[in-house]
Amino acid sequence: MGIASLVLGIIALIIGVFSAGSFGWAGAIMAILGIIFGALGRKKGENTDLATGGLVCSIIGLVLCLALYIACVACVGGIASAF
Repeated sequence: MGIASLVLGIIALIIGVFSAGSFGWAGAIMAILGIIFGALGRKKGENTDLATGGLVCSIIGLVLCLALYIACVACVGGIASAF
């Protein structure tokens, strides 16, 4: 579970940084799954270091993806209301 959490957290971070908010929803879904897997991995007691790292990456990825996605939606809404 720890490895899956870490992989999903890193993918969520990459999506958040490089998609500029347009695919933020996909990164947020991966980050939520990473948080779930990280919590389960820490609870089981095996690979707790990987699970903790995955949990941290997933939380940061979730915040980043959602913040950039909301900013992208706000910019598009602002542009649409100007016309």
